[in-house]
Amino acid sequence: MATFQEEPRLPELLETSIQLLEEVEAATQPTSSKQIQDKVRRALELLAKASGMVSQLDLFSRNEDWEEIASADLKYLMLPALKGTFTLKLVGTSQRLYHLQEARDHFMSFLTQSHSYHVAEFQLPRAQSGSPEGNPSPAARSATLQPNLVAMASQRQAKIQRYKQKKAVEQKLSALKSAVESGQADDEQVREYYLLQLRRWINISLDEIESIDQEIEILKERDPSGVASASSLSPQERPPVKPFVLTRSVAQAQVFGAGYPSLATMTVNDWYEQHKKCEVLPSSPEAEKQATPPESLRASQQDKPELEQNEDQEDEKTLHRMQQWDDWKDTHPRGYGNRQNMG
Repeated sequence: MATFQEEPRLPELLETSIQLLEEVEAATQPTSSKQIQDKVRRALELLAKASGMVSQLDLFSRNEDWEEIASADLKYLMLPALKGTFTLKLVGTSQRLYHLQEARDHFMSFLTQSHSYHVAEFQLPRAQSGSPEGNPSPAARSATLQPNLVAMASQRQAKIQRYKQKKAVEQKLSALKSAVESGQADDEQVREYYLLQLRRWINISLDEIESIDQEIEILKERDPSGVASASSLSPQERPPVKPFVLTRSVAQAQVFGAGYPSLATMTVNDWYEQHKKCEVLPSSPEAEKQATPPESLRASQQDKPELEQNEDQEDEKTLHRMQQWDDWKDTHPRGYGNRQNMG
């Protein structure tokens, strides 16, 4: 009898995704390892199914406030934030810019939804804009310097405030977590717990968007569109490089030359063919017949027997002297003829 596997329910999809996120963040392996990347891709698939179910069930309405949403449905507002977090953990150097932009879209979707439901009081990040063409004038730079300083100061103050809120939220979450997971919490505690989770993810999303914008600017400066298209060409597609001669200056090259012997204008074979046409040199078969050894080579060949004969005579004289010396030593003891140091 065939058995059909039941599709996981919406709460199971969210719980499994959160569990995978905790495992990935607590893992000691590098993010680029196969085990971690498999968990990241699996979580993204589960979150995509969960988002599809939420759309089909039509759980949320833009005209509502967070107080009008059921306590059990509040947690599904964090689905886009989870998708953005897992998208940032995808590894791929060639697709890093695409992953950053996709993660930013997920975080912005979560923040926009949370802002419309008045989950917390915060300012939405500005929309991502391209870099302006050309260099601004000094007057334009001085005009925008003061507003930029004010914006930087306000961003720093907002970041400090988010950090304090994050610490307070985490303390409250740790106190409510055990009661909610064990099922002992009442509806009011469950509602407060998921509301704190959403506010925690709001702070995380704001920080992540700020980091994403900085990384996108770095990637765009490091790999402009023109440089990327030129570097992507294979060696076969690149135009051939013309040879060139390095000289200190054009005048020096014209007066003193290139600084080394003249460059060859023809090969040895071309030179030989040119002289053969002018009948200066014979053809290769005739050259082999008419070729004669040089005078020095012939003289050395003629003198070779005489040299060998002289060497044989010198060897016989040396052998004869050695034999005479051996005979003399046999008849004369050692020290013979020593008249000064007798005894």
